[in-house]
Amino acid sequence: MSPIIKRKGERFTLPSKYLLFILTVLCSVAMLLTFGTDLFNGPFNTVAGYVVLPFQEGISEAGSWLANRSEELVQIRQLLEENERLQEQVAKLTSENTILQQERYELTRLQELMELKEKYSQYDTVGARIISRDSSNWYSNFTVNKGYEDGIAADMNVMADGGLVGRVTSVGPNWAKVTAIISDNSNVSGAVMPSGVTLMVSGDLMLMRDGVIRFGQLLDSENEVEPGGKVVTSSISDKYLSDILIGYIDSVTLDANNLTKSGTITPVVDFEHLEEVLIITQLKQSVNEEDALD
Repeated sequence: MSPIIKRKGERFTLPSKYLLFILTVLCSVAMLLTFGTDLFNGPFNTVAGYVVLPFQEGISEAGSWLANRSEELVQIRQLLEENERLQEQVAKLTSENTILQQERYELTRLQELMELKEKYSQYDTVGARIISRDSSNWYSNFTVNKGYEDGIAADMNVMADGGLVGRVTSVGPNWAKVTAIISDNSNVSGAVMPSGVTLMVSGDLMLMRDGVIRFGQLLDSENEVEPGGKVVTSSISDKYLSDILIGYIDSVTLDANNLTKSGTITPVVDFEHLEEVLIITQLKQSVNEEDALD
């Protein structure tokens, strides 16, 4: 057998199986000496005091820190779940509150229509909902969801908000178009109460930007008409029933002829936020005929 010659510059390596065997033997000897004798108690205790104990304290602190972080993560997860649950409750309550507000608003409008119906109880009326309107900001021309199948006919008077809205101008089986008194082509014969002097109310969409409409042809030699005066439909109107509230005098000026007066009226109806209306199902002509028979 030829001897193993180590070349110059080569590193000595011990096979891993021999290294494992040597470490096993050393550990076994150390265990026997530790449990069988007191040889290493003193030196090991001293080493443990300077090396092992600080290391154990570090491990203990690290463990405590990890435990605290773990607990905080659990709490954060619980808070996130609680926050999500509360957000769902808030969304649900907000939705319910919106529905309740809408129902309350609708109830208020219906109560106002009922009050209007009772105020003009001498007339037969039908409630209707507005389903479309023209492109302006005002309800000057709009369509309701009732037609001739519901007894609606052209020239029937339409009311809301305690006063006159306009009249029906065309009718279908389940719809009717309404022209309001604020429309530019609308003219209504009115009377100022309590004097009873007559005037002509004319629609004016430009003036409605200021919340008023025009009136003219007022004969008031006694100067009885002043701002705040109550204006209703007059008995001489050919299409409108009498004594329906139109609005209140806003301003009065003497015309250039020094005979008549003109000015503006603030309508009682909110023509910007109409939703439901009340249609009087009696025509002016039929009411006049009934009054003549009586």
